[in-house]
Amino acid sequence: MIRNRVRDALTPETLGLIEAVHRSGSMAAAARELGVVPSALTYRIRQVEDALDVLLFDRSSRQAKLTEAGKELLREGSRLLLELDAVANRVKRVSTGWEPSLTLAVDSVISRTTVMELCEAFFALNPPTRLRLREEALSGTLEALTSGQADLAIGVAIESGVHKSVQSNPLGNIHFIYAVAPHHPLALAAEPVTDAMLMPHRAVAVADTVQRGIGVTVGLLGGQDIFTVPGMQEKLAAQLRGLGGGFLPEYLARPHIATGRLVEKRVQRTACVMPISYAWRRSESGQEGRALQWWLQQLARPATRKALLERDPSL
Repeated sequence: MIRNRVRDALTPETLGLIEAVHRSGSMAAAARELGVVPSALTYRIRQVEDALDVLLFDRSSRQAKLTEAGKELLREGSRLLLELDAVANRVKRVSTGWEPSLTLAVDSVISRTTVMELCEAFFALNPPTRLRLREEALSGTLEALTSGQADLAIGVAIESGVHKSVQSNPLGNIHFIYAVAPHHPLALAAEPVTDAMLMPHRAVAVADTVQRGIGVTVGLLGGQDIFTVPGMQEKLAAQLRGLGGGFLPEYLARPHIATGRLVEKRVQRTACVMPISYAWRRSESGQEGRALQWWLQQLARPATRKALLERDPSL
């Protein structure tokens, strides 16, 4: 009940009245400026004071001076009015077809540098759409989309065609290479490295972010010691420290191989190449919002797809 009283009394109009009194220095001068009866202005301000249970003006002198509480109300009130204006502008712009928000589920194998460049280009449009990124891995990337937690998934590594609500297009192939730190025991091992040679050594693996089910694993041997990390950047960091070995996207590993911080090892098993796609949820109306349309237009470009899968983070 008290909250309702405050909301009823504290409106953009009453904030304007308080600001007018502060600016003009008296209730009478503010009333003349606003074209209202002084008693009506005084009554409205009394209503706010009663609702908040504070004095907004020091009435001990002829000039109406804001109390500390009044100054705080005016400061916060001005901020709220600006936010109301911003909300009104956002609503107007959203009505033109822009979504209020757009969530991207981005697999950890995707080039972060390229994703951030795309975000920069998107924000340069000054859209009303709020953008949110989720880092996912393996089957968790698609699940974020199908569960309604994301609108667009970039880096889907498993078949998405089984979901009727999902549409997908190929992004390309990610090439993985096996690499270890130069001080790792396998760095000097004879090539090709066999599974029997890999088995005694710890593997670094990215955790599947799927919320339901047991998830999937890639490139691991049954019974092998595993160090599980949350994402591909953490996997790279672990392997640079010699905490284990494993397959890394070639674009991530190659700069460190060139500087000697990683050693590429040729393994006996078939080279690891993973087909990757991007997917989005079909709109019930059959028409995607303008923000999603923009992202799909970027992903339709071969150069963008190539950069997402191969972009050297040092460039």
